[in-house]
Amino acid sequence: MSTENPQPLWQPDAQRIAQARITRFQAWAAEHHGAPAEGGYAALHGWSVDELDTFWKAVTEWFDVRFSTPCARVLGDRTMPGAQWFPGATLNYAEHALRAAGTRPDEPALLYVDETHEPAPVTWAELRRQVASLAAELRALGVRPGDRVSGYLPNIPQAVVALLATAAVGGVWTSCAPDFGARSVLDRFQQVEPVVLFTVDGYRYGGKEHDRRDTVAELRRELPTLRAVIHIPLLGTEAPDGALDWETLTAADAEPVYEQVPFDHPLWVLYSSGTTGLPKAIVQSQGGILVEHLKQLGLHCDLGPGDRFFWYTSTGWMMWNFLVSGLLTGTTIVLYDGSPGFPATDAQWRIAERTGATLFGTSAAYVMACRKAGVHPARDLDLSAIQCVATTGSPLPPDGFRWLHDEFAAGGADLWIASVSGGTDVCSCFAGAVPTLPVHIGELQAPGLGTDLQSWDPSGNPLTDEVGELVVTNPMPSMPIRFWNDPDGSRYHDSYFDTYPGVWRHGDWITLTSRGSVVIHGRSDSTLNRQGVRMGSADIYEAVERLPEIRESLVIGIEQPDGGYWMPLFVHLAPGATLDDALLDRIKRTIRANLSPRHVPDEVIEVPGIPHTLTGKRIEVPVKRLLQGTPLDKAVNPGSIDNLDLLHFYEELARKRS
Repeated sequence: MSTENPQPLWQPDAQRIAQARITRFQAWAAEHHGAPAEGGYAALHGWSVDELDTFWKAVTEWFDVRFSTPCARVLGDRTMPGAQWFPGATLNYAEHALRAAGTRPDEPALLYVDETHEPAPVTWAELRRQVASLAAELRALGVRPGDRVSGYLPNIPQAVVALLATAAVGGVWTSCAPDFGARSVLDRFQQVEPVVLFTVDGYRYGGKEHDRRDTVAELRRELPTLRAVIHIPLLGTEAPDGALDWETLTAADAEPVYEQVPFDHPLWVLYSSGTTGLPKAIVQSQGGILVEHLKQLGLHCDLGPGDRFFWYTSTGWMMWNFLVSGLLTGTTIVLYDGSPGFPATDAQWRIAERTGATLFGTSAAYVMACRKAGVHPARDLDLSAIQCVATTGSPLPPDGFRWLHDEFAAGGADLWIASVSGGTDVCSCFAGAVPTLPVHIGELQAPGLGTDLQSWDPSGNPLTDEVGELVVTNPMPSMPIRFWNDPDGSRYHDSYFDTYPGVWRHGDWITLTSRGSVVIHGRSDSTLNRQGVRMGSADIYEAVERLPEIRESLVIGIEQPDGGYWMPLFVHLAPGATLDDALLDRIKRTIRANLSPRHVPDEVIEVPGIPHTLTGKRIEVPVKRLLQGTPLDKAVNPGSIDNLDLLHFYEELARKRS
């Protein structure tokens, strides 16, 4: 691994390195906290994990975190799980998110774009006013610190206002996107028993209106703890009986009051995909998210006043929460509510052009779809404002790196490509963007500051240039403070700390290269293991989906009762393609040439589609369980799947094979 890609695809020039906020932070931390002044990012990262307390203290000082009550120390207890950050300190996340309203009141805090692609600004002053008005109304409704407030909302300004107002009063925010069905929402919200529900009457997607009033009525019936429902008429309908009107609640010209809460006070609840049971209700703290996101967005993503931050996401995915935190750095955030490819595949790029996005975030799948569709974003659009294209959701294949680089380079652009990887569990990145480091094809630039990221073998020995388990050996502030309804912490412990006691095991296969970069190979719990050789499913997808006939694929490795191993590759074909002998041969030759003979599947099976979670991830483990004979209702949580009918194909295949 260390000898692959010896020449970087991209190298930051001296000016970019000098101007990067992380460069200025390192010089400041060297002067004030003993950080290494020389040695670049590698030295800074080494210091950040060796001197964890000092590093995080430096982050709070650099970003001027306002503690209304100071802390006695940074880490009261560093044991995992259960690390205590900044014990005794109090603060408020929303107060920090709205600070720019004091210095730049008339500049846009939000740029909202729907499928018309016409940006609508919300100024910092207006955002602050609406949050203040709504927070006062929430208090009047009896919402107290610790109460849960839920949103069944698309990616619209009202969702941001509702989150910040909830945080301002010390409530606990939780949200789902309105394309989630009632059962999926209830599987999440019923766990946390919200007292308030913000909801729309429907949403627009792909040029069509989708009425959700029946779903909202069901949510109201099945959430008995609700004291208030707040109606946002996105489709223009009247508020249903008993619901409050959004405009009325946000009309006052008020000053915000920010509840000062302990550092580890809950900020929001996020949910795991829930493919094999009820989704885990992951609780993260006001202070932990604040300092982690300041570090990640302000240093790694190099965001600040004057930037415009776009990421294609929905309120049901942690990247929405991450996007909202762009406000912490004084950045204008771009909210897009609509289909990623409407009216054409290049839709996201057109939004970037219209909004002047400087950081453009999307999925690896979207990049590859643009490549396949022959989209030429930098040629056909003015994307000169973009400094960085970032991707997540799945590993960006090498062809995706090359395509992005070549498309922008053809227009003379010096594009920084940041493939990042983290998770809902920490609402941040373990590895990814570093503005001062080179980019190598197929690799994430480096582990994040303060993130003691390692690759371990089954015995807990660190590996370099070899595939191992992604582990984090020291606490991060945004690690969950707990799971909801997990009183003894056993579910939390078993999710991350069961394999290596006291060490976070995330469930991904990674390689840490000897030059400090990171390669993600896919989930370790669905890892292919043939003849003792571990292989990541992402490597196979990257090779197979280069073929124009393959729309998408899914590979599963199944241990057989007789000690054998069956590895089928399921392929969803592009329109007009046929899985004949010629295509079968090309698939196998492509895998053999790009990977190894061991990666060649035992069978290639055409399927009507590849099932995903509601957040768009291929579901490998539930399909594996189906093929092992597990009943459908035990193998998967039906409410977590985008197209449950697809699973019947795999269920029937298992029946035929038994």
